[in-house]
Amino acid sequence: MNEKNHNDISRRDFLKIVGISTATSALGLAGCTPKQTTSPDAPQAQGEIPTDKMTMRENPRTHDKVSLLGYGCMRWPTLPTAKKGENVIDQDAVNELIDYAMAHGVNYYDTSPVYVQGWSERSTGIALKRHPRDKFFIATKLSNFSNYTRENSIAMYERSFRELQVDYIDYYLLHSIGNGGIKTFRGRYIENGMIDFLMKEREAGRIRNLGFSFHGTKEVFDEVLAMHDQVHWDFVQIQMNYVDWRYASGRNVNADYLYAELQKRNIPAVIMEPLLGGRLSKLPEHLIQRIKQRNPEASVASWAFRYAGSFPGVLTVLSGMTYMEHLQDNLRTYCPLVPLTEDDFQFLYQTADLMKQYPTIPCNDCKYCMPCEYGIDIPAVLLHYNKCVNEGNLPTSKENANYREARRAFLIGYDRSVPRLRQASHCIGCEQCNPRCPQSIDIPKELHRIDAYVEQLKQETL
Repeated sequence: MNEKNHNDISRRDFLKIVGISTATSALGLAGCTPKQTTSPDAPQAQGEIPTDKMTMRENPRTHDKVSLLGYGCMRWPTLPTAKKGENVIDQDAVNELIDYAMAHGVNYYDTSPVYVQGWSERSTGIALKRHPRDKFFIATKLSNFSNYTRENSIAMYERSFRELQVDYIDYYLLHSIGNGGIKTFRGRYIENGMIDFLMKEREAGRIRNLGFSFHGTKEVFDEVLAMHDQVHWDFVQIQMNYVDWRYASGRNVNADYLYAELQKRNIPAVIMEPLLGGRLSKLPEHLIQRIKQRNPEASVASWAFRYAGSFPGVLTVLSGMTYMEHLQDNLRTYCPLVPLTEDDFQFLYQTADLMKQYPTIPCNDCKYCMPCEYGIDIPAVLLHYNKCVNEGNLPTSKENANYREARRAFLIGYDRSVPRLRQASHCIGCEQCNPRCPQSIDIPKELHRIDAYVEQLKQETL
């Protein structure tokens, strides 16, 4: 979203756009009725969720009691607008989700100036403002990816306070420091004096904890972590799940290394992508059956959340819960957490080994690559391909009895998932998306590969 347009929209206009109703404001904060929105992969767990059993972890420096389940505010529910292809946040749904989470012990909310087309901070702030300030911790980020002058970076920092409607930020992060390598990190935070500025803000109490989120190379991670003696990182946000523990994608560092280095320094870890952008809840059918045989009552996703929460150095595990069903399932997992046994850990590592046999693309649907200058819906293209791989519906051999049916299903599903003008065929290979991808995917290469595959299938139908 254009920055000028963002700032020019008044609070009244925003409330009108996202449809906040007086009925929402009148909802009881502790006893709201869950909205029955339906997710395509909604877990089926049943039963009452206790409101007083959330597993809590203690911040060793501030002694904050933080809920093990943290709310990631990158995937708030949206509504379509009159303009084709654009959405706005459904504020009523956000209020309802946050009310329900708060009532069940979730007190950590993670956002950023760039989430949900730039609307996440404002929407999250509106919902949280309806609760006592001492009942939640807010985390946001310095997401100065494209313009990291000191002036612009400080303006972004100050704007977060206004959008969130707070006078202090509990957990403040340098956002995705590995993107662009060590030179980019130095430009974003050291050469412009922002590290010194943020340390002074922490001394003044406007920041209570200072940390960073990381995607990238070992070189960057090691150099930034080595600054601990001068900066004193209060926490670090890393990508960790039972696949990334040993099989991190692209240039990213395996999570076992990241976690071990933080443990050496007694730095709490905040976990992002416990589900690998949802991929660990949408496994191939034979892996789903494997997990269900071990515990038929537990959702597939709950295994990944138990994994992340079972490490003692983890302060909170973030989940971008768009649907009430996902929030409820995660609450069941953490109210309270039943830690994994050693056998459970080995079972999940074996599952990861099996997953690596399937050629999915490590897209987490974060949409950092968007918008594409040429109108391509990059995540939709990659996710349709992954969905077909996971469901065993990728037509690969003409010798297979169901090849013709699978070919037709793939092509029809592709057209339904991605409009023709936004498909991979329009990629010119400009590579502007590549530096923005936290998973280090060579996006044009994958788009061209998928497009060639689609064209091959089309030719075979002639």
